[in-house]
Amino acid sequence: MLGYCPWSTIDLISTHEGFEKRYGFIYINRDNFDLKDMARIRKKSFFWYKKVIAANGADLSN
Repeated sequence: MLGYCPWSTIDLISTHEGFEKRYGFIYINRDNFDLKDMARIRKKSFFWYKKVIAANGADLSN
């Protein structure tokens, strides 16, 4: 693999599902109709990708 390009760093709104499906490494505390506190919460995938970058792709384990 020459590189890995994530779809999106933060939650991406699905055009037909709103915030029902979450993409990205960082969860935003909100839903379709309530902005809540808009806190950014790092998902497990964030820490996995951080480890992959630090290891220069040598460690792809969970």
